[in-house]
Amino acid sequence: MFQRRGILLVVLSLVLGSVAALAANSWVNQRLAADAEGNATAVVVAAMDIPYGTKVTGRHLRITDLPPENIPAGAFKDLKRIEGMVSKLDVSKGEVLVESRFADHETGSTLAALVSKNMRAITVRVDDVVGVAGFLLPGNRVDVLATRTDRRSNQASTETILRDIKVLAVDQTAATENNDPIIVRAVTLELSPVQSESLVKAKEEGKIQLTLRNPLDEQVAEVEPMVVKKAPAVMTAPRRSTSRSPSSDKVMVIRGTQVATIKASS
Repeated sequence: MFQRRGILLVVLSLVLGSVAALAANSWVNQRLAADAEGNATAVVVAAMDIPYGTKVTGRHLRITDLPPENIPAGAFKDLKRIEGMVSKLDVSKGEVLVESRFADHETGSTLAALVSKNMRAITVRVDDVVGVAGFLLPGNRVDVLATRTDRRSNQASTETILRDIKVLAVDQTAATENNDPIIVRAVTLELSPVQSESLVKAKEEGKIQLTLRNPLDEQVAEVEPMVVKKAPAVMTAPRRSTSRSPSSDKVMVIRGTQVATIKASS
């Protein structure tokens, strides 16, 4: 009998403990929800990945609540405020959207919204070699090399004339959904007015080559110009004159069996 009573007490204590735990858990959840409703702030986050140069629409956005201390500066809190803007960087799904990563798209093409203040967009014609075998994509950073040939010395010199230049678009594409290489015919770069003049001058004087930079490479190394010697020109030996030198001023006269040498009159 005592054994049955002991088992009953154990079961009863377990039931009462479970009820107490459920009640405590419910109370804690209610307090957390109440605190969240009182302190949380609604912000706009990315509902999907937003590639560089993409015009933002409603399908890219959603609203979520975050504590004030977790909200970055410049975060969007209104969907209408960001719709129609253009992304200046790649944005990942779930990331809080901030003003510094987007540009207003008022008039003109999407590319115009991506050009920074006081900068210019300039397009250069490329082939599969100059365009880094199609691995150039919008948002990449490149260096520009220029090769010039000295007509007098017949030597070619190569130097890096522009460094850490932003690629705005390839052909007529300012945004890409994948990273597959694409052979393009033109690349649009973001340059200052002075840099634009240097690039155009270099193209007129010789050839240019683009080099792709590592996105984590922030150093701008100074590179000494490299001189590439061309094969020396083949020098042809002077031709010898084929005209015969004037003969002697003496003339041999033969008359029958007589031979005489007389001096020719001038």
